[in-house]
Amino acid sequence: MQNKAVNLIKIATLILAFMLVGCEQDSYQSKAEQIVEAGKVRVGTLYGSSTYYLTSDGAAGFEYELAKSFADYLDVELEVVPVYDLSDLFPLLDNNKVDFLAAGLTATQTREQKYRFAPAYQDISEKLVFKQGKERPRDWTDLAGKLVITEQSSHQETLEALALEGFEWHVTKEQDVEELIQAVLNEEIDYTIVDSNLLAVNRRIYPELSIGFTVSDDQRISWALAREQDDSLYALLIDFFGSVHASGHFAHLEDKYFGHVRDFDYVDTRVFIQEIDKTLPKYRAWFEQYAEEYKLDWKLLAAQSYQESHWNPRAKSPTGVRGIMMLTLPTAKQMGVKSRLDAEANIRGGARYLSSLIKRIPERIQEPDRTWFALAAYNQGMGHMEDARRICQSLGGDPDKWHEVKKYLPLLQKKKYYKWTRYGYARGQEAVTYVENIRRYHDSLIWFFGSQNQQ
Repeated sequence: MQNKAVNLIKIATLILAFMLVGCEQDSYQSKAEQIVEAGKVRVGTLYGSSTYYLTSDGAAGFEYELAKSFADYLDVELEVVPVYDLSDLFPLLDNNKVDFLAAGLTATQTREQKYRFAPAYQDISEKLVFKQGKERPRDWTDLAGKLVITEQSSHQETLEALALEGFEWHVTKEQDVEELIQAVLNEEIDYTIVDSNLLAVNRRIYPELSIGFTVSDDQRISWALAREQDDSLYALLIDFFGSVHASGHFAHLEDKYFGHVRDFDYVDTRVFIQEIDKTLPKYRAWFEQYAEEYKLDWKLLAAQSYQESHWNPRAKSPTGVRGIMMLTLPTAKQMGVKSRLDAEANIRGGARYLSSLIKRIPERIQEPDRTWFALAAYNQGMGHMEDARRICQSLGGDPDKWHEVKKYLPLLQKKKYYKWTRYGYARGQEAVTYVENIRRYHDSLIWFFGSQNQQ
């Protein structure tokens, strides 16, 4: 219980700094004290790909993991209260069913009149989207069809503030933003508005989703609190966000969910999704078999193979690597692969080699960073990857976090840095692109087939 005692002292200090004189009764408990005494913090959120969802491995989502970090920071349990509709979210706060809302909420002027917002942790823009192949609208005067948005959303506030003349738009309680995206793709409606972070995630799955124009810039994403609360919880959130930014934990989470999806290639994504249906079935059983044998996720192995060869068992590079997993001749021999053109043997060798690299990563490095480092080593060699980690550490970065090291890998191409390394020059940027592409392909495969333990 020592950690809890430390947190109580921290809470008490912050309360003394922020509370007003009006609380004179001995029986008074601040919001922060109530949370600690209850041993849990209650958070309201929305089901969604960037907020909260359930997998066979448990709960996931950017907002969920950030809220769980806050609960851990307080040394209390996290109680998640998820809802399906935005219209049901704020009543959770109004009726004291939750302590705060963590749902990718925009701190709009209207909302700020009724609720208090914690420090902003992301900036997004609002984009009008349409289906690829339709005529692109470049401003409001180009719109010629049905625009639908979710009721009580920040997008509704934006449109009301714009007071557009001569154009009719619609709101719905029945569909959330991701359902409206699907409605656009199904040509049930012509347009909707999507926040840029959610759009980046969805375009990896729906490459036909195109951007018309930016509706509004510089929207702040924050957690929402009830205004009538005292300052104690708000003070804790200030301290919490300061600590996760200083420690790099926030950057780690943001990279995990959004860092690899910001760059979008329409042609590549569209071809990949077509290949999932056309080519992957020929090799899926082997990906599954050898991923299970070497304790890997078969979808990760398949994503890596696509990055290596586009699932072409006869692929060959100018440097001599060959096969569906693009093995070098020495690696193939080491992994017991007699013919690199044998797709099954190549997949087995690639899985075995990746598994061996993961085992060589220092034990203190946690997943998913262990896997990202191993993939970088598969591409560039373990020596070059370790050189990049040393450069990262020497320049003040955390060598155990992929989101930090990937900023320094490209320095292996600069003589100023690589002349001091053990293994010398390497195409470090290529390794970064390699890993981030695999992460994107993996995301798409998860969407098609489910999470790691699902077949």
